[in-house]
Amino acid sequence: EVHLVESGGGLVQAGGSLRLSCAASGFTSDEYAIGWFRQAPGKEREGVACVSYNPSETHYADSVNGRFTIFTDNADNTVYLQMNSLKPEDTAVYYCGAAIRTTGQAMCVLVIGDYWGQGTQVTVSS
Repeated sequence: EVHLVESGGGLVQAGGSLRLSCAASGFTSDEYAIGWFRQAPGKEREGVACVSYNPSETHYADSVNGRFTIFTDNADNTVYLQMNSLKPEDTAVYYCGAAIRTTGQAMCVLVIGDYWGQGTQVTVSS
């Protein structure tokens, strides 16, 4: 069974940085994608950054491209989201998600998730 455990949210001033972590376990092949999603109050969940391994593909939402980076540490099966130049509009609950047999782009654009973490709050003050 797949498990996703997130950490790293918090409060930061505009222009600051945060790094989120998603410890993943339980995958039986490399045909999956992991992504970071966010949901602000009154808004739908949106894909922020997603990566698939087979096929290899990385996708970023236009709103974060150039500011956020998703990367994987294979040594401990952790997927990170490095968030720089944070803006107040980045404030949301951030979720780590995983989906089987999909691509990074499809996962983010269509908000596809077979498994979800518990969510972590990110608040950016102006």
